[in-house]
Amino acid sequence: MDGDVAIGAGDVSLQATVVRPVDARGVVAFAHGSGSGRHSPRNRYVATVLNDGGLATVLADLLTAEEEQIDERTGHLRFDIGLLAARVTAIVDWLGATDETSALPVGLFGASTGAVAALVSAAERPAAVRAAVSRGGRPDLAGGALPRVAAPTLLIVGGRDEVVLGLNRDAFDVLPGEKELQVIPGATHLFEEPGTLERVAELATAWFMRHL
Repeated sequence: MDGDVAIGAGDVSLQATVVRPVDARGVVAFAHGSGSGRHSPRNRYVATVLNDGGLATVLADLLTAEEEQIDERTGHLRFDIGLLAARVTAIVDWLGATDETSALPVGLFGASTGAVAALVSAAERPAAVRAAVSRGGRPDLAGGALPRVAAPTLLIVGGRDEVVLGLNRDAFDVLPGEKELQVIPGATHLFEEPGTLERVAELATAWFMRHL
């Protein structure tokens, strides 16, 4: 099952791209950050590295085309954590109900506000989500869900993203289970500096390979 699929989430369908290597050992669903979708070059790069490591990936648009048009005008939906988390949870449920992926352990990779949605979803589906990775995320926005995240969680933050780094350090103390905070020297919020995104992909792949 490779290619584009539609995933039901409540009364909408989410467009997604699935890549499943032969003998995949797990599957990672991506939760994109504010104003970003399944065509995000940063997440597509990380997904390719995960695929090379033998992990299946699901890159889904968490907003429909109509919602994206609304969000372009208002900027509100990209920060609607409840909505985004419900969409991520729908993807987790879909993976569990789909023959080609139902036997695979599930990981979540979230960026920016998508990382919050991923952590909330991990708290909602503790039996299904086996690992989570946050890239430049705002785990503090997960609120009461944060102490309920049972999945081993890796927080990756840029060393020059000082405000977000401080928020991640605070959130790290609240996470109850196995956890790690990795600071990438010289990286800013979007990890655009040479070599920084490659380091993100390397850390994420190692984390998922260990836990999936």
